[in-house]
Amino acid sequence: MIVVMESHATQQQVEAAIKKVAELGLRSNVIVGTERTVIAVVGEEREHAKEVLEVCEGVSTVMPILAPYKMASREVRGEPTVIDCQGFRAGGTQIGVIAGPCSVESEDQIVTSARSVKAAGATALRGGAFKPRTSPYSFQGLKETGLKMLAAARDETGLAVVTEVVSTEDVELVARYSDILQVGARNMQNYRLLEAVGNVDRPVLLKRGPSATMDEFLLAAEYILNEGNQRVMLCERGIRTFESHTRFTLPLASVPYLHRKTHLPVIIDPSHGTGHTYLVPDMAMAAVAAGADGLIVEVHPDPQNAASDGYQSLDFAGFSEMMDRCRRVAGALDRTLGGPHA
Repeated sequence: MIVVMESHATQQQVEAAIKKVAELGLRSNVIVGTERTVIAVVGEEREHAKEVLEVCEGVSTVMPILAPYKMASREVRGEPTVIDCQGFRAGGTQIGVIAGPCSVESEDQIVTSARSVKAAGATALRGGAFKPRTSPYSFQGLKETGLKMLAAARDETGLAVVTEVVSTEDVELVARYSDILQVGARNMQNYRLLEAVGNVDRPVLLKRGPSATMDEFLLAAEYILNEGNQRVMLCERGIRTFESHTRFTLPLASVPYLHRKTHLPVIIDPSHGTGHTYLVPDMAMAAVAAGADGLIVEVHPDPQNAASDGYQSLDFAGFSEMMDRCRRVAGALDRTLGGPHA
């Protein structure tokens, strides 16, 4: 349920309501809005809990949350969440851009990539140090060595680092070197991992599983939010269908749908969503037109010789051209794409 405090409620009244929630054996998550404070109450419903909370001083109203996902719901927070981290901003009028290679291969490769994508206007650097691959014989990443290379690229350019964490035991290590933790599509329903990143002071980029429904996607986000981490971004990266002309099917209707259902920012991955370099720029523009809060794009200095996903990676010139085109679309919608560009 949602406890909506009066606009003039004092901090003491808010704390008293939170204490009452705890006495009922429920958990509270406080969301401070521009006009009033809301307390999201989660846990097994208690008899008469609504009536008990309604009489607390400073409480305006107590309402049930109808959506199966509680903290992610628009019922809990009407205002869109904006993620702001190390110069990367997604939500509101700002469209964040995360770009870089699928895998970190060498320090020269990742630093060169960081310089180039920043010059084109990217605001965060992507790069995999731990790579969960379908085949055990494929390149698995450089692990901590790769994380150190990502940190060196951040030191060089100032870009926020976004990289994937694939297991609970690696969360602390990855958080030590990165600014935003990515939970990949394969791990969307790895609930122990979701809980682990929910306990870390880092924004989380959660990718939709290739066969996941929207409710399953939002309930996965709920695991992170329920642990106290409110800085979650939802990434649509395409779903598996009967079509074979693209790697996955990228449903851009996800953007307005999610904006209607949740306050969390929506990021689009046109690289995985199509699997073909030539399709990435057009789908990136379409994502911006649909209202996406951010893009995550694979960019490599030499895609033909990339250790992974070269067939869907842009080169530096292609990324710069894509950014110019997306910037024009964003401008038509009174939004800003990425950061300054050379």
